[in-house]
Amino acid sequence: MASARLTETIIGLQGLVRATAPLEIVAQGSIWAEGPLWIPARGCLRWSDIPNNRIREYEPASGLVRDYATDAGFANGRALDVDGSVVQCSHGRRRIERDRGGLVSAIVDEWQGVRLNSPNDVVIAPDGAIWFTDPAYGITEPREGYPGRREYGDHYVFRYDQTTGETAPVVIDVEEPNGLGFSPDGALFYVADSSSVRKPPGVGNAHIRVYDVQGGARCKNGRVFARIDQGFPDGFAVDALGNIWSSSAVGVIVFDPGGAELGRVIVPELTGNLCFGGPDGHDLYIAASTSLYRIRTQTHAAWPQGLAAGKGA
Repeated sequence: MASARLTETIIGLQGLVRATAPLEIVAQGSIWAEGPLWIPARGCLRWSDIPNNRIREYEPASGLVRDYATDAGFANGRALDVDGSVVQCSHGRRRIERDRGGLVSAIVDEWQGVRLNSPNDVVIAPDGAIWFTDPAYGITEPREGYPGRREYGDHYVFRYDQTTGETAPVVIDVEEPNGLGFSPDGALFYVADSSSVRKPPGVGNAHIRVYDVQGGARCKNGRVFARIDQGFPDGFAVDALGNIWSSSAVGVIVFDPGGAELGRVIVPELTGNLCFGGPDGHDLYIAASTSLYRIRTQTHAAWPQGLAAGKGA
């Protein structure tokens, strides 16, 4: 499809997004768009349409939008591993899995002999470990997976060590962990708590928490980093300056490393997740309800090495 361009969408964000930068609609037709990831080897943006149980791709060079996979295990968030393969969360299969050019295999699906809930979002840590959130949306929401029960009785953030094969909780004090990410130096770990999403107004959490990472495998000193005043935080992205670009009901709200709001990108649909991408990494892709949006920025992801990875996927 030809992209549609929306203007007057920027509030603040001096030095991060030009005031005249248009917000483009580059793909439509999803029910709930989620889990965007730029795939350098394919020169495309991959994302999930969870209720339709499919994975889609957008190729900016040609404008082509295509289905990458159907009957996709209600896949959600994904991350690019150091070898160029894609690590993704499967609500339906209740696991973290690896996709190598369409060949999908399990990485981890249990902890202490019981099944995971429905892994939601994932990030690769500086040491190569896989960190992922495990709320229960895929076993409680009819459009996002299959009915099931919480076998360990809670919602944790886990770390999977790709060297030892060990899985262990790293954050247990978030009510419903959702999006996640590291600071550029790997010293801080951020987790969105979206427990307010299915509760009455004023009940539950709509904030991002931050932790000090110690020894690469422990989180200490948890505290609230920023609160979302409209809607709730789902996925978010961290840029090279340490700013947090969070989803919300109004679009994308950007916070500086101290938690102060820098500005907003207004999006006409409820935003689920976002990522940096494009050939030079300066394009912000926003998965929002039925559509995939793009806006040009003056920054890039906190982990530029992911943009250079060109193998696999």
